Amino acid sequence: MWRRCPGPALLITTALALGAAACSGAGATPAVAGIRPSATRSVTRNRPSPEVSARSGPGTGTGSSSRTSRAVASRHRAGGVCASAAYPGLAARISRGIARALRGRLSVAAVTAADPALGLSCRLHPWREFHSASVVKVIILGALLRELQAEHEDPTARQARLAAAMITESSNAAATTLWDEVGRAGLGAFLAAAGMSRTELGPGGYWGLTEVNAHDEMVLLRLLMAPNGVLDRQSRDYALRLMAAVEPAQCWGVPAGSAAGVTAHLKDGWLPDPSLWVVNSIGDFTRARGGDYSIAILTMDSPDMDYGVATVQAVATVINRALAGR
Repeated sequence: MWRRCPGPALLITTALALGAAACSGAGATPAVAGIRPSATRSVTRNRPSPEVSARSGPGTGTGSSSRTSRAVASRHRAGGVCASAAYPGLAARISRGIARALRGRLSVAAVTAADPALGLSCRLHPWREFHSASVVKVIILGALLRELQAEHEDPTARQARLAAAMITESSNAAATTLWDEVGRAGLGAFLAAAGMSRTELGPGGYWGLTEVNAHDEMVLLRLLMAPNGVLDRQSRDYALRLMAAVEPAQCWGVPAGSAAGVTAHLKDGWLPDPSLWVVNSIGDFTRARGGDYSIAILTMDSPDMDYGVATVQAVATVINRALAGR
């Protein structure tokens, strides 16, 4: 068995000592972080042609031609994106809401959501690739915990401090240290064990340029919520406690519109890539009355960070309010 120190949650004291309340709704927008400064200048990506459209300038919110408007509309059609055999009306309502939230927006978005108790799942462009920015930090944490699990060890005090800083403060320095410590072999082994086959680690030390997709991010989120052969219960609880203790300035993104009595366990990520913005947010949600659900929203090509955050939160609000009201 993985050794445990006596006493209540000793190894997550660092995170809880920060005093961060459980996230609920949208918080302040933090300063830019999530990637080594030169990374976006050293790597380019191929984007499918439908992703490309003219821009009339940062913050405009609309394209400069009717062709742009048609391209934006076509890439965000979300009819039937959600499904539930038990609650088809709810699934249809969320699908329509997502389509409305994305209509006319310049941000390229992918969305996945799952509520096992309702048999509800949502998938919009689940395989589209995005740079991870700081959401990769949940992968780094998972890989670290899996390695410690295999060695029947707890995190050292140093590892616990780094993990808490990486998740609750989104410390890039802590992420770099743990990325290097776990190593590409350990990170790759975690992705393989988790079944995240379409996630590609960033080159060298550029963890923020890891290629992620909404499908694999949902696999990761559900891995933290349900028993599995990759992470044991103590590891899952450890990760979720850290993700529920993010500092207040980072309580934005997928918690937007969530109901009272719902705790968000989340990680956000953001970066200029190289000038248009990547803004991502993933999270698991636990209800005071029992049950859980998960949301992953990935975006790119936003003219600025605030625009990307607004895109993420518009979609999250639709999902959270629908699940609260049923």
